[in-house]
Amino acid sequence: MAEKDSKSNQSNKRTDGKNPKPKFNMNWVFAALAVGLIGINLMFGGKGVSKVEQWRDIEMMIDNHDINKIVVVNKEKAEIFLKPDAVESGRYPKATGDKPMSLTGASPHFIYTIATVELFETRLDEAQKRAGYNEGNWLHPIYETRKNYIGEIIGWILPFVIIILIWVFVFRRMAGGGGVGGGGGGIFNIGKSKAQIFDKDTKVKTNFGDVAGLEEAKVEVMEIVDFLKNPKKYTSLGGKIPKGALLVGPPGTGKTLMAKAVAGEANVPFFSISGSDFVEMFVGVGASRVRDLFKQAKEKAPCIVFIDEIDAVGRARGRNVNFGTNDERENTLNQLLTEMDGFDTNIGVIILAATNRADVLDRALLRAGRFDRQIHIELPDLNERHDIFKVHLKPLKLSKSIDVAFLAKQTPGFSGADIANVCNESALIAARNSHKSVEKQDFLDAVDRIVGGLERKNKIITMEEKKTIAFHEAGHATVSWLLKYASPLVKVTIIPRGKALGAAWYLPEERQLTTTEQILDELAYGLGGRAAEELVFGKISTGALNDLEKVTKHAYAMVSYFGMSEKIGNMSFYDSSGQNEYGFIKPYSEKTAELIDSEARRIIDESYQRAKDVLSKNMKGLEILGNLLLEKEVIFSEDLEKVFGKKQGASEDVKIVKNVKPKRSVKKAAGVKKPPVKK
Repeated sequence: MAEKDSKSNQSNKRTDGKNPKPKFNMNWVFAALAVGLIGINLMFGGKGVSKVEQWRDIEMMIDNHDINKIVVVNKEKAEIFLKPDAVESGRYPKATGDKPMSLTGASPHFIYTIATVELFETRLDEAQKRAGYNEGNWLHPIYETRKNYIGEIIGWILPFVIIILIWVFVFRRMAGGGGVGGGGGGIFNIGKSKAQIFDKDTKVKTNFGDVAGLEEAKVEVMEIVDFLKNPKKYTSLGGKIPKGALLVGPPGTGKTLMAKAVAGEANVPFFSISGSDFVEMFVGVGASRVRDLFKQAKEKAPCIVFIDEIDAVGRARGRNVNFGTNDERENTLNQLLTEMDGFDTNIGVIILAATNRADVLDRALLRAGRFDRQIHIELPDLNERHDIFKVHLKPLKLSKSIDVAFLAKQTPGFSGADIANVCNESALIAARNSHKSVEKQDFLDAVDRIVGGLERKNKIITMEEKKTIAFHEAGHATVSWLLKYASPLVKVTIIPRGKALGAAWYLPEERQLTTTEQILDELAYGLGGRAAEELVFGKISTGALNDLEKVTKHAYAMVSYFGMSEKIGNMSFYDSSGQNEYGFIKPYSEKTAELIDSEARRIIDESYQRAKDVLSKNMKGLEILGNLLLEKEVIFSEDLEKVFGKKQGASEDVKIVKNVKPKRSVKKAAGVKKPPVKK
């Protein structure tokens, strides 16, 4: 089976029935240089010649009549050649043998460095006279001028070669590494597109069956796929294929997964690239890569180009803090705008892009004719979470007690990535506890771990602090249980988790709109912890920091965004376009600002007094819950029901609706995305 797979992989790498050319590796250049230098040294350098340090050694050679000839080279050194019988006599063990592969012929036996030629000749003549030399055997030095052409050539060329190789190596690394044949991989390909191409040889295995939920988004995207498969079906009626579609949604909702599914379903070439791949430190590289990307796309049309995280290059122009400088990102965006408007509508190139910051994109990028459609991929609702759990639970070994509908209800506001993380974390927890299968409690512990953080049982807490934390959390639980519109409580714990010393888990209602009464109830139970501290202990602590932060944001949102203040009226200062992000002028006067502050303070004060009133009327139940928390450290909704009875205004559980496509969702006004963690 492995052999079959390897053969198929090799066949996939072939294009047009030919084997692809192997990528050039710069290491071979370095290896060739090293071998060349070693070869030159062996051929022309030879062994080292022994040097004569003392003049008396030369006098001894003259006295013994052992010198055959003396060659003075460049008036700097004297090469001494001995007679053969003198070498064989063994009197000179340091004598160097002849070199047969030297450019200068036989090498000398000794070398003597001379000071001046005149001094050398004088001392040589005196030594010969003392040794009894005559005209027949008198040694006359031979003078030669030599030039090392090989050394000079290497000395001139080698530094330039080394500099060029270092330059190429550094710029290859700066350009993204890889072989020269790869897109954007070498200094000469730095302006080439770095997009990864998926075609019939490298087909993506992901399809729409692997994408759970997102039914509305699937309909929009499947229509684009149908455009590419059957273009005449639409063009025959005069319709035009859309140029681009923008996938917009929070992180982890499946935008990139949806693009992969499009690649798997379309059966057309698919170019995948990240927005950051266009950005480079060299001026003009981003625009060059955009041109090369669209050039390749036109050659393979019909095809799809997917740009992930397009906000890396698509931010609105004029928002750069580096005023007055040449902005490479803006040049890349200008080229992208030109290319999207520069090819014929029906050429068959469709651009998909994904971002979670659509508010920062340039208006020209979103106009009709470029990204004609914006496909919103929101956080999954109850039914969609049910389907997503089914996908991610397949590889797990589950206990028979697992109810997928229960898990979907316990994870409101979770994205698809969060749900995948819950399933993986539950398997790790089950293995840590030596369970044979993943049980229901493992999933609940995984949700707690992801929402609240790691449990810290060894954190040092005094008894007085523990009592304060217990009654603080009991205050949250009591107020939320007794108010009609407050979110139903799941459990309360005083075990430190993450940065929180205590936490209360709620199950927010799956709603699209939030009324004033519902927000006020949320504010009241958010302040229930501090109110309980004041009523029970007569003093307050810093444990309400997280509560006060959330309450303050909600109160200001009610006044300045949602128009829920009678004094401010039906006015909203919220900027959904994000155009005033860098504005220096507030959209209201100083008098209105003071009024906003006073209204937010009034709402918070009234909510705090309301929480104190609820707790004052139910002090006995508060004390029971506080002591129960000190004893058990964790209490559940069943414990609150025993103390206070059934929750007021408790709605029936939302049921999982199967095989029904969800309706188009209304924009959330003040929905809670995740179960809040209370400090």
